[in-house]
Amino acid sequence: MQDKQIIIDKINKLKKQRNAVILAHNYQRDEVQEIADFIGDSLGLSQEAVKQNANVILFCGVHFMAESAAILSPDKTVLIPEIDSGCPMAAMVDLELLQKAKEEYPDAVVVCYVNTTAVVKAECDICCTSANAVEVVNSLDVDEVLFVPDKNLAKYVASHTNKTVIPLEGYCPTHHSIMVSDIMLMKEKHPNAEFLAHPECRPDVLEIADRVFSTTGMTDYVKGSQSKEFIIGTENGLLYRLQMENSDKKFYPASEYAICPDMKMITLETVLHSLEKMEYVVSVPEDVRVRAKRALDRMLEIKRSR
Repeated sequence: MQDKQIIIDKINKLKKQRNAVILAHNYQRDEVQEIADFIGDSLGLSQEAVKQNANVILFCGVHFMAESAAILSPDKTVLIPEIDSGCPMAAMVDLELLQKAKEEYPDAVVVCYVNTTAVVKAECDICCTSANAVEVVNSLDVDEVLFVPDKNLAKYVASHTNKTVIPLEGYCPTHHSIMVSDIMLMKEKHPNAEFLAHPECRPDVLEIADRVFSTTGMTDYVKGSQSKEFIIGTENGLLYRLQMENSDKKFYPASEYAICPDMKMITLETVLHSLEKMEYVVSVPEDVRVRAKRALDRMLEIKRSR
């Protein structure tokens, strides 16, 4: 195995040669976050890529995230270092399942979580993120919403709207693994800590949370909070960034098992290989890309109009 600093030096050299920008999701390994140009959530990173004067986007995340970058930046080459890095929740809804649901609820507007494949996004009316899901649903002039695919996020949205929210049965195994018993144990150990939960968590976990935030919401809140200790109810990769940005505060994982295996597939070695071999290219067929982008644009338009 090569020395870590040698690998980093090679990555930085190739990055300049390729005119590449490295994006890392909040859940990536610590060392991958360290060499990234930008760290954030999936959509925020894809939007950041659009702004960059780069020829290559190297996306350290799971496959649907690289697809989103390809949707928004069709003029750039999008790479993912590990082609098998997928999202179990995104895999829980495919085109056939969605089409059947649309036939069953023909009057419902389809709201599609960004944690979906490009093909599924193309079949939806509008996208949302965990941060703006409530806002997106409440902005729609309809009574029924078919929410794809996260049932936990759908239930959270349903508790903040008068609309009928119809969920599919998808969920994030990592967030779904965080149990109330985990939180009670952590609260006993750290009674002064605030518990921040991601809306992909189970409803009973969200009920005992002090605050419910997306990953970006958590990072923003912690910076301005007077609290000094936090129990973090999301994938444990976020703790690295939180600690780096808030050295005077302490962070504890809600569960030591809240780890996404797919997110951890990418390493410094796979990043280097990706830049060396220009693998693996992620692209979206143009007809799918145009329709998927329309769903993303509709979401962004809501943000701009408010």
